Amino acid sequence: MSKVLIVGGGAAGMLASVFAARRGCEVHVFEKNEKLGKKLYITGKGRCNLTNACEMDALFDSVRTNARFLYSAFYGFTNQDAMKFFEEEGLALKTERGERVFPVSDKSADVLDTLRRSMRKAGVKVHLNNEVKEVLCCDGQATGIRLENGEIVKGDSVIVATGGLSYPSTGSTGDGYRFAKEAGHKVTDCLPALVPFNVRENFVKELQGLSLKNVEIAIYNGKKQVYREFGEMLFTHFGVSGPLILTASSYVGTLAARQELRMTLDLKPALTPEQLDQRILRDFDANPNKSFKNVIAGLFPAKLTPVMIALSGINPDKKVHDISREERQNLVRLIKNLEMTITGLRDYREAIITKGGVSVKEINPSTMESRLIKGLYFIGEVLDLDAVTGGFNLQIAWSTAYAAGNAVGDSC
Repeated sequence: MSKVLIVGGGAAGMLASVFAARRGCEVHVFEKNEKLGKKLYITGKGRCNLTNACEMDALFDSVRTNARFLYSAFYGFTNQDAMKFFEEEGLALKTERGERVFPVSDKSADVLDTLRRSMRKAGVKVHLNNEVKEVLCCDGQATGIRLENGEIVKGDSVIVATGGLSYPSTGSTGDGYRFAKEAGHKVTDCLPALVPFNVRENFVKELQGLSLKNVEIAIYNGKKQVYREFGEMLFTHFGVSGPLILTASSYVGTLAARQELRMTLDLKPALTPEQLDQRILRDFDANPNKSFKNVIAGLFPAKLTPVMIALSGINPDKKVHDISREERQNLVRLIKNLEMTITGLRDYREAIITKGGVSVKEINPSTMESRLIKGLYFIGEVLDLDAVTGGFNLQIAWSTAYAAGNAVGDSC
């Protein structure tokens, strides 16, 4: 019986252990934390968006880095296969807006329980509070691991499923990158991804906690537009966050880490500037003797109104019949193009995933086995793979885990 050692008990490591054990391998999972799946537990704000029910083309389009590498893995274990696995293991699922798949219970703990139950049924042996310090290789072959206490555990193959650098409090501290480098692998530059932006303008602090729906952002590098999208965002004490911003970080994060970018926010994307001007004019005409601050309040959430008044430069107590056409049109431009300066990314403590990782050029895309070291596999976030929000990054974890779990199973 082949002995498989899995380093890391997160999403990818847990699922890989199930498939390897089902193929008859003796499987051991080594997890540095006191429990499995700490990061999975907080995924999707504790609800766990475990995959996306989209068509395959959309699945590939969601991947921002090295999508072609995933062709074999995604077709080997599709999003539909992932859903089927969890449902057959007793977890009821539901599909929400954007084809996002969640447990019906809205509890990530139920996803974890399902995986742990599957591992027990398959006979996987779990070793908690066991930090792996080194992956042992000899003559181009993985031979085992060395634990923090110095103990050496021999194995026929080693699967590295340590995650990246995001949410280090969950144990993702980049160990897998070190293991890869020590084995001779190239690790690409890493950055926080699916991460909020820092913004220079002070007014964002006044808007902390304000969530805006149905708005549009555009991001510019100089005069060149590098991103535009419609959706939901959130103001924070440091800048901006929310689904729209996290997705934007996948597209412009590399740029934003190097230089400042300009972002414009369209608060009323459903209206053209002309339509918006007419809307404001109607409000003004209906309330000619009211002050600007009272008439304008109906256009924005309460928290946003004083900020927009201040930025408009119009005296809040000015009667609307005294507001000039030029002032009104400047207000229209402000509503359609509220400018902010992106000064950088938040750090790994707030990043959902890591961009960068073990170079996929040195990994077999069908099996996730190293092309340099026989019996050494890399799966999940430790690889140079990342996708936008919506369950796609967990699908990468499931698909790569399946590929490696079955590949080691072939030798059992």
